[in-house]
Amino acid sequence: MKAVVFHGVGDIRLEKVSDPKIEEPTDAIVRLTASAICGTDLHFVRGTVPGVESGTILGHEGVGVVEELGKDVRNFKVGDRVVIASTIACGSCSYCRAGYHAQCDNANPNGSLAGTAFFGGPKQTGPFQGLQAERARIPLANVGMVKLPDEVTDDQAILVSDIFPTGYFGADIAEIEPGDTVAVFGCGPVGLFAIKSAMHLGASRVFAVDTVADRLGMARDLGAETVDYNAEDPVATLLSLTGNIGVDRAIDAVGIDAYQAEHGPAKADRASRKQYEQELEQVGAEPDKDWKPGDAPSLVFRWAVTALAKAGTLSIIGVYPPTMTSFPIGLAMNKNLTINAGNCNHRKYIPTLVELVRNGTVDPLKVLTKREPLTSVLDAYKSFAEHRPGWVKVELVGPAA
Repeated sequence: MKAVVFHGVGDIRLEKVSDPKIEEPTDAIVRLTASAICGTDLHFVRGTVPGVESGTILGHEGVGVVEELGKDVRNFKVGDRVVIASTIACGSCSYCRAGYHAQCDNANPNGSLAGTAFFGGPKQTGPFQGLQAERARIPLANVGMVKLPDEVTDDQAILVSDIFPTGYFGADIAEIEPGDTVAVFGCGPVGLFAIKSAMHLGASRVFAVDTVADRLGMARDLGAETVDYNAEDPVATLLSLTGNIGVDRAIDAVGIDAYQAEHGPAKADRASRKQYEQELEQVGAEPDKDWKPGDAPSLVFRWAVTALAKAGTLSIIGVYPPTMTSFPIGLAMNKNLTINAGNCNHRKYIPTLVELVRNGTVDPLKVLTKREPLTSVLDAYKSFAEHRPGWVKVELVGPAA
């Protein structure tokens, strides 16, 4: 079969690999009819999130048809259409039973303290072969797959594999209550779903902070008030628009390298230090002379922390590697902020979101902008990485679709 294989930073290839096989009685083999490219995949390709082994099939979003089942997968049959949860969970441990599927004790072969297991990721996440392929082995399939109703199309379902649940998770852990004012930093696909989810949970105003025209336009179409951080100071703007109080909740949907990808490291270095000094000046604090520029995620953190109202909540769902250690903890502590962060517990949310799509409450296709064959995946990666107009969310269609 064909699959997208990682060979090193900047080196991915569409090539022929062996078909997957049942390895455990809890496995399933799924013929993939749809996959997708995610910003997390770009972290691996760029090397900003390290540890991906050469030979790993990328991709953690999948929809398909069950072809084979292990003997302990008792809730599906061959021929079922399914959406696959991006994170892998056993469903039996205390964490899964409490809804923390991303912290499953049993899914990650590196041990219970290793953290989240997911498809197509670094060694510390399994590793498990990913879903940008014609077929995939789904471990713990009785939990990791959700059957799709006939009314939900593959194009809709692929968005419920990862980005809709992650956006909803971000809004959930932001502790949004009816009437809240919310800022979403980063209007990629996850950020757009965070905007939609914040509104679904009752937010009265949602601000969308980005600089890519397509993304800001889509955020505006969803009803968000947009802020272009290259055209204006985002913190000053958010404070001005909220009566100099700040927002009640903020969601960081950016991740490690979005700022560098947009502007390049040199410009990010200069902007980060300048912005850092300006924002500390706003709250009457002195800059740390040892703070190093070039840390783009720290820039986003500072925007969010400074723009939050006192006693607000910061939700962090953008992907950061363990090597990321910079955070404005002093500013956050002095404002009595609550900080919630983590990987999405996909299996907790997917059944509910599938139903929201089925009954027409949410139309996820508003976020899907490109539908490309798997055979065009390398060009699709390039266009997506460069933020070309129209390349906001990319579905990869398998040959069996």
